[in-house]
Amino acid sequence: MEYSALQLLFSPAGQEALARAAALQPREPDFLKHFNALSRLYPTDLARAALEVAILRQEAAVKFPNAEKMYFTRPALEQATAFEVATYRVQRFAGQPRLLDLGCSIGGDTLALAALAPTIGIDLDPLRLGMARANLAACGLAGRADFVLADLTQALPLNPPPGTGLFFDPARRTGEGRVFSVVDYRPPLSTLERWLPHTPAAGVKVSPGVRLDELKAYPAEIEFISLKGDLKEAVLWFGPLRTAWRRATVLPGPHSLWAAQEAVNAQAGRPISPPRAYLYEPDPAVLRAGLVQTLGEQLDAAQLDPDIAYLTADHRIETPFARSWQVEAWFPFSLKRLRHELRQRGVTQVVVKKRGSPLQPEALIRSLRLKDGDRSDHAERVVFLTHLRGQPVVVLCLP
Repeated sequence: MEYSALQLLFSPAGQEALARAAALQPREPDFLKHFNALSRLYPTDLARAALEVAILRQEAAVKFPNAEKMYFTRPALEQATAFEVATYRVQRFAGQPRLLDLGCSIGGDTLALAALAPTIGIDLDPLRLGMARANLAACGLAGRADFVLADLTQALPLNPPPGTGLFFDPARRTGEGRVFSVVDYRPPLSTLERWLPHTPAAGVKVSPGVRLDELKAYPAEIEFISLKGDLKEAVLWFGPLRTAWRRATVLPGPHSLWAAQEAVNAQAGRPISPPRAYLYEPDPAVLRAGLVQTLGEQLDAAQLDPDIAYLTADHRIETPFARSWQVEAWFPFSLKRLRHELRQRGVTQVVVKKRGSPLQPEALIRSLRLKDGDRSDHAERVVFLTHLRGQPVVVLCLP
């Protein structure tokens, strides 16, 4: 979408076109059909822009509670923070009288920041800034934020007063796709070094797959955040916003597991044990934060293997940081024995999970040749393919 098309959408005719497009409840596969219909009523550029926004508003409903009023481009929506994550994250800035949102895009994070304190959003893309202004206005926050068109690789176009909190969301995609090195972010993460002396209370959104060795030079807490079991992002916290070395946060909640570097360095490692009564699978935020042993200490749990992130314990402790299953049996991996054990129990359905196994779950399920039958829990099992002290094993669990 061009900036001129966005301006058309703001006009009375544009709002009418948006309403007509929304009434179609359009989906991407039906774009051409709906576009042809709208083009009979409106100029081509307006019809296309209205239909694009109407489609994206429907898709954005899983991220934003006011999506039906907001404006998006597809790349901006895909990169935008889910509102639940943004509203959790913004709590770190409590007490900061003013906030900067650097690389604000369409204002997804600005919505949460501006609700906390007056905010200035800065971005290089006039289209996204235009959408950000409209999105803040649509959510009743127009008076809480200002927006500035500027290139963050150059000097900031303002002099933030002391006490200003800074949130930085560098672009992690180019025209060729995702980038994974902080050196290739736009602007690169090193740009922070110019800002931190003036705004030490800083948070930076980075990819959850960030190379941790690239962050060693930065005096920051690294927080990994998951939402409903999916790892969503990592955040670096600097200065007074830093509260730990590593943190794993699970949403909804929030539930946070954290450790100081000294505590992690002092850990001797969890005991290694065959599967006990219960098997735990840590949340991906815990895995990515390297806090499996910290969680194991909380659960009084052992590991099956020093290089595998499953935990096992004699007693089940409810925790938001892991899923758990009751262990029914375990044995060295053998397809023949696994098939026998399942058929002996009358199992007709399995879910296969794995860590450290080269086998593909779908291929294994086909190889088991289970018979169709009862759909009750008694006919289901969860099969874990993993290692015990480096040797492949199967852990059979109740659903």
